[in-house]
Amino acid sequence: MADNKNTAGSGLISEESPGDPSILSIRSLQKVFGAHTVLKDISLSVNRGNVVSIIGPSGSGKSTLLRCATFLEHADGGDILYDGCYAIRDGVRASKAELNRFRTRFGLVFQNFNLFPHYSVMRNITEPPILHGEDREAVRARAAELLHKMGLEGKENAYPYQLSGGQQQRVAIARALALNPEILFFDEPTSALDPELTGEVLKVIRQLAEEKMTMVVVTHEMPFARAVSNRVIFMDGGVIVEEGHPEQVFGSPTQERTKQFLRNYQQ
Repeated sequence: MADNKNTAGSGLISEESPGDPSILSIRSLQKVFGAHTVLKDISLSVNRGNVVSIIGPSGSGKSTLLRCATFLEHADGGDILYDGCYAIRDGVRASKAELNRFRTRFGLVFQNFNLFPHYSVMRNITEPPILHGEDREAVRARAAELLHKMGLEGKENAYPYQLSGGQQQRVAIARALALNPEILFFDEPTSALDPELTGEVLKVIRQLAEEKMTMVVVTHEMPFARAVSNRVIFMDGGVIVEEGHPEQVFGSPTQERTKQFLRNYQQ
């Protein structure tokens, strides 16, 4: 999608949607790659302090949904609002300056960590807030607290190649938290990890959930999604097939496609 869909200086995008209490609202979102429609009229909302897990088969559009919500992909239609303010309206993006302000509201943790290999752990965590103009010493103090929280004391001067996959993902989570985001997005954060390391990362995310961190988690970890989520969304074929409380979705799904997916997953 070309950048001419931006509306720099228009002032039309960041207007508020009256009465929208959600930290994130997505309305009728569409995304097309060539002749293939990947997202078809997706609508969802995320309330502050909640955990929303998105499950579904590979190729269902889960990761593309997160990439659109975080502006890594251009939406081809629909609205995306943060705190009731439009970042995307009818598929048209806000200006670059406005989008940059929206980006400070969220953090994103990728499945493959995406750490800078030539930066130490400390620099990986501190670089983004320092580039945003925060005081270097204050940022380093916050990074030290985050490393303690992630169980990574003593790893400040290590480089990514010296860490296990679980440790690298915990550094990535600390980096995402360093900007004090209002919402965290996780794109299959354990898919590159073996079962033991998966447990390390899920423990951190559970702790964040207990602290009422707002999160959207794309995951294949069904017991985890059932245990920590306020709401579960099942996607397939670019649409939301079913959503609801985790006990409803996992315990008594109403849609046959959901039942089939869960049966196959448990085999």
